[in-house]
Formats: sequence, C-alpha cells, structure tokens
Amino acid sequence: MDESEWLADRFEEQRPRLRAVAYRMLGSVAEAEDAVQDAWLRLSRADAGQIDNLGGWLTTVVARESLHRLRSRARRREDLVDTLARPLPDPVISAAGVDPEEEVVLAESVGLALLVVLDSLTPAERLAFVLHDMFDLPFDEIAPLVGRSSVAARQLASRARRRVRGVDLPAPDQDPVRQRQVVDAFYAAANAGDFDALVELLHPEVVFRADYGPNRPPAQYRGAATVAKQARRARGADLHPVLVNGLPGVVTVRNDRPVSIMAFTIADGLILEIDGIRDPHRVRRLAAEVVRRMHP
Repeated sequence: MDESEWLADRFEEQRPRLRAVAYRMLGSVAEAEDAVQDAWLRLSRADAGQIDNLGGWLTTVVARESLHRLRSRARRREDLVDTLARPLPDPVISAAGVDPEEEVVLAESVGLALLVVLDSLTPAERLAFVLHDMFDLPFDEIAPLVGRSSVAARQLASRARRRVRGVDLPAPDQDPVRQRQVVDAFYAAANAGDFDALVELLHPEVVFRADYGPNRPPAQYRGAATVAKQARRARGADLHPVLVNGLPGVVTVRNDRPVSIMAFTIADGLILEIDGIRDPHRVRRLAAEVVRRMHP
C-alpha cells in the first residue's frame, strides 16, 4: 500500500466523525458533505508526515470550513431575526425498521428540535458548543478557530448552553413501535377526513412547522384543531415510512414523486411536534434515494 492509499484509508476511518461534526455545525447534509470533502482536498495537499494527530487536524479543518459557511449564511439572511422564520435544517432520512435500540440512539443524538435551536446561535457560539459539549474538544483547541482566548471560547459555549437549556426541547417516547402506531393512526384519520380522531392524537399544544421552500415563507401552526385542519390535506398520498433524524417520519409521494418529508415527535402517546419540508426540490434531493431503495 502506497502513502496515498494509506492516507485515504485513514481519512475514511475519520469520515463518520467528520460528517457528524459538520452536520451539527451546519444542519445541512449537502453542506456537511462539502465540508468533509474540502477537508480531504486539504489533506491530500498537506504533508501528512507533519501531522501528529490526524483526527484532531481533520476535525479542526472541518470546523473551520463549517464556521466559514455559517458566517456566509448569516450574512445572507441578516434580515431573518426570528428563529421561526428560518428554514428547517436538512434532516437525515433513513429507512424505517432498523433495530429499535438504534432508533432510540438516533432520536437522542441530534434531533431536528435541537438543530433548530442551534441554528439560532451565532456562528462562534455554535462552533464552541458543538465542539466542546458534543465532541469534547478542549477550549484551548477551540479558541484559535474563533479568534478568541480560551476564556472567551468557554464563555461562548456557556452562552450557547444557556440558550439550549432555556428551550423546552421535547423528550420523545422511547418505544419506536408505539411511535409508528401513532403516526399510522394519524394518517389513517387524515385519509378518512376524521377531524375528531386527528384531534385525539394531537397534544393540545401541538406545533406544526412547515418549510415550503424559497418562494414561500416558513409557517408555524399551533393547537390541535388548527393542525388537524392542515393534516386533512395529506389525503390521497402514497406514504413511505422512514426515520427522520431517528424520529418516526413519512415521505409522501404523489405521481411517483416525493413531495414532502414529515417528522413526528411523540410524547405520552400524543403528537407534540410535526416538522414538515414541502419544498419539492429539497424533498427530492433528500428523500428520492431512500424511496428508490425501498421500492426499486
């Protein structure tokens, strides 16, 4: 094995961790992949013999690239002050039916609700929080990335931590089978147009966040009656059960095209939150491959 092959193998060993760092930083599958690929390009041009800790070096490169992308994104949307007006992060879509314990791990690792909160942080706060609280990097290594002292980097993470803890993030039920039963019942009621059955499945303070794409502002619907009215619009679609960041979800398909991705947070047997992406271009990019594998 020559040096380039050896380096490629070592990089592939690090890829899952690098993707995890980039995804938590960026909340975008495509951008995370791009950041990881940029790290490989940097590594392929570097003198690997001068790198003492390859994993740490690559994590630093990915974090720096992610920070650059976050700052560019922040400049593009300075007018979007309200977190609720921001688009939903890119979810990770996987086929339903994996091992139940794995579903629980996925649900707890990086839920969409947490990604929404992370998206409200400043780029520097997000980097400090993600690298320290999620990946255990010391502040001495984080400080140069944000151009601050170690003490200042610690303060950034502390502010971010307070923001995250200040949001009442839902704790989903731990039984994936029961969760899927609730989702199935929800769509059965929606297809039947059974308003009362829908309301019974929804928490009284349920929140439905809908991302329609760049041509229409995101929307948020609150309350069981309001969300039940919206749910009846799902009638007649083909449903493909999936996991969305570990939560029970559905890809809806019309005329053989995926048109929406829905993720459900269920607590005490009731639907507490629904996150829906209805941007057709984004849905096809995120879900088409999973649907194709499920129905070749």
